Amino acid sequence: MKSYQKLTTAVPPAACQVEEEGAAPTPTCRGKLGPWWVGSGLLVAAILLSTITVWVLRQVSGGWLGHALPPKCLLIPESHRFDCYPERHVVVTQELCESRGCCFIESPPPAGGKRGVPWCFYPPDFPSYTLESLNQTALGVVGLLVRREKAYYPQDIEMLRLDAEFETDTRLHIKITDAANPRYEVPLEVPRAMKRAENPIYSLDFSRDPFGVLLRRRATGTVLLNTTVAPLIFADQFLQIATSLPSRFLYGLGEHRGTFLHSLDWSTLTLWARDVSPTESFNLYGAHPFYLLMEEGGDAHGVFLLNSNAMEVALQPAPGLTWRTIGGVLDFYIFLGPDPNMVIQQYQQVIGFPAMPPLWALGFHLCRWGYGSSNETWKTVRAMRNYQIPQDAQWNDIDYMDGYRDFTVDPQKFASLPSVVEDLHKHRQRYVMILDPGISSTNPHGSYWPFDEGLRRGLFLNTTRGQPLIGQVWPGFTAFADFSNPDTHQWWLENLQRFHAHVPFDGLWIDMNEPSNFMDGSEDGCPPGELDSPPYTPAVLGDSLSAKTVCASAKQKTSVHYNLHNLYGLMEAKATASALIQIRGKRPFVISRSTFPSQGRYSGHWLGDNRSQWKDMYYSIPGGWHGLHADPPYQHPQLCQAFCLFGDISETPCTLLTPCLAWITENWPIRAVSPSRRRFPWDVATLGLDRQFLWGRSLLVTPVLEPGVDSVTGYVPRGVWYDFYTGSSVNSSGEMLKMSAPLEHLNLHVREGAILPTQKPETTSEVTRGNPLRLIVALSSRATAWGDLFWDDGESLDTFERGSYSYVVFNVTQNIFTSTVLHTSTEATEVTIGTLSIFGVREPPSKVLLNGQEKPFSYLDNQVLTVTDLGLSLSQGFSLQWL
Repeated sequence: MKSYQKLTTAVPPAACQVEEEGAAPTPTCRGKLGPWWVGSGLLVAAILLSTITVWVLRQVSGGWLGHALPPKCLLIPESHRFDCYPERHVVVTQELCESRGCCFIESPPPAGGKRGVPWCFYPPDFPSYTLESLNQTALGVVGLLVRREKAYYPQDIEMLRLDAEFETDTRLHIKITDAANPRYEVPLEVPRAMKRAENPIYSLDFSRDPFGVLLRRRATGTVLLNTTVAPLIFADQFLQIATSLPSRFLYGLGEHRGTFLHSLDWSTLTLWARDVSPTESFNLYGAHPFYLLMEEGGDAHGVFLLNSNAMEVALQPAPGLTWRTIGGVLDFYIFLGPDPNMVIQQYQQVIGFPAMPPLWALGFHLCRWGYGSSNETWKTVRAMRNYQIPQDAQWNDIDYMDGYRDFTVDPQKFASLPSVVEDLHKHRQRYVMILDPGISSTNPHGSYWPFDEGLRRGLFLNTTRGQPLIGQVWPGFTAFADFSNPDTHQWWLENLQRFHAHVPFDGLWIDMNEPSNFMDGSEDGCPPGELDSPPYTPAVLGDSLSAKTVCASAKQKTSVHYNLHNLYGLMEAKATASALIQIRGKRPFVISRSTFPSQGRYSGHWLGDNRSQWKDMYYSIPGGWHGLHADPPYQHPQLCQAFCLFGDISETPCTLLTPCLAWITENWPIRAVSPSRRRFPWDVATLGLDRQFLWGRSLLVTPVLEPGVDSVTGYVPRGVWYDFYTGSSVNSSGEMLKMSAPLEHLNLHVREGAILPTQKPETTSEVTRGNPLRLIVALSSRATAWGDLFWDDGESLDTFERGSYSYVVFNVTQNIFTSTVLHTSTEATEVTIGTLSIFGVREPPSKVLLNGQEKPFSYLDNQVLTVTDLGLSLSQGFSLQWL
């Protein structure tokens, strides 16, 4: 009898021990796992007693629903039942369930139509794979998995290859694929380990029969993965693997609209890129099969499934998780942290670090559908200037196009658009325009170069018959560019070059790239077959892979769309960023709606076309982190209705985009925006917070997210925090605080121990760069602080790699502030440090010395010391002491 492990944080007995502390792997198979209740104590004893009693009573009374259930089914608690019949829109009967060899217990459905405890679930002895052999390799181990009894999905694969590579001390790579035949794998560049990790902070064991992976954290013994809880299934179009989870604090698995902390109450998250207004419970624009989990002791780990096929992740309260995907391979990267920020950095080492965006990406960007003409667009920009409202960039939606066709301008309504862009550039502002991947296909031959040339070169998605697949988007009937084809990138570049010569745009907004289609599949529907009608369809909106997109059977250069759908936005972003670099010779600015891991190397992301309601303000906070996990380098949290136009500003809304900047290189991983739980993993109270956020390491933002209020309640983690504007301190024990929130005030607090470079804002980021720096020092309870500043020209390519930057480190200890220049370039000589404000100086100083010379200062009762008129070059180090 096979025995699947009961979900528990207790360490299960190993079967094939693979890796010992300080020693090379020596596989030793120990046979079957012991009984799953070992070590569970009185709790399991009570469960056994109650369930056996119920079973006996039901046997005496004639059975459950007319039949007698075996004890093996009754012994499984509800929260530990792994679904054996996950198909939607099927009323699971006893007959259907038992035809799969599973247990059936009907239970009352949950309220609200949600899925609850599965009626059909795996028994402990359900057939699975057996680990037949396990051998050492240079990087880890390789094994052969054999299944002798067919599973219930067609084309079940009998023999699988297992590869486990100990790539680094904090990264484990486990891959399971067909042992005999090649299968589709995601064409993503990933690092290749050259040698086996010497001192991994994890240990890896395998169960032989049934096969399972058992991964532990060495320092604590916490079981991070235990896949023996349910059978591994690996058919051609249905791959499933489940695991226990060491806690309920699970994040990621985007893109979805919901709370930051996922509910494990029988929820299912589907990953299949879809054009739909942001709505709770639906699969949205991107697919990010990565989760981060906070363990009970404060450590964190992450799991990334490198798979681009349609998939769903089922969560249950055990706690447990089940991956289901309908193609590809099971290719897992596990990141051991142990700090959550380290988990993200380790994840980015695999998918690629986000590229540095241009400085103007930091500024305010204005956009809306329906300006109607270039003159109206220009009037909006002019009004912004008249009111001295900061604006770095003006955008236009598809209404600038001629008939909604890419690379065209409406010759009547937007005839003056080139002059508008010229005016923006004269005022040091930028212009961003939208593009869609659907290319109009109904124009007379010779009248529309993008389609004619794309057709001639064979650059569109094709049907199974080899003809361009025709769908319908804004311009009417369209073909869809195949960005998996390198030749399409060249064609895309040529189109953009021709267009840029007419309208010299600075950035691009790529939309509708799931890809979106106003009809299901194509104008002719989709052909019959296993790609468009697979044996199992995950819980996608519309119940079909082709719902509001193209046919899964569509042919692309690299593979069929069935495999590449979730990569479409990523591939378009890569082509677009490359084209912008060649056209402008500067850092590209690209915002994409559809995303996949590694997208941050090429573009940012925005959260779609919300309705600009108060709840959308709230959802922008968790939305920026569901699965993206700081992957894109900048994000437009939403298209929010803001105060910017004119007359009665409370009644005249317009769209104000506020992108966030983050910069990450392999040398200095720095994150500009992060949820507070990543900075305070030891504070359980932060693990579910999603109405506040941290900007970088040290700025805590507590926004107003409800109408008509003049105060807001927010959590302030333990320690000293300073009001950003006044420097007054709050010494928190880790508590909820009520804060005044008048209309003109944002609650912004600085964490103790930080040093923040700031500048007085101007109407554009470029103009702001010329203002003197004000350094804000937030002293810790031990009167220390630290900070740093990276400075370059804000737009050139590869400034870090070429050394064209300045890097300055600031430090305070023993009442001495020091500025140390570690690297400098000519740009730093143009910047001065004008003011130093030090928060938390407990005693009034008698004097202040700048480089040994006495300097005037001010000191306020709220313990803020300020020194002005410093006039120091950023390129020169200095010290300031107060006595």
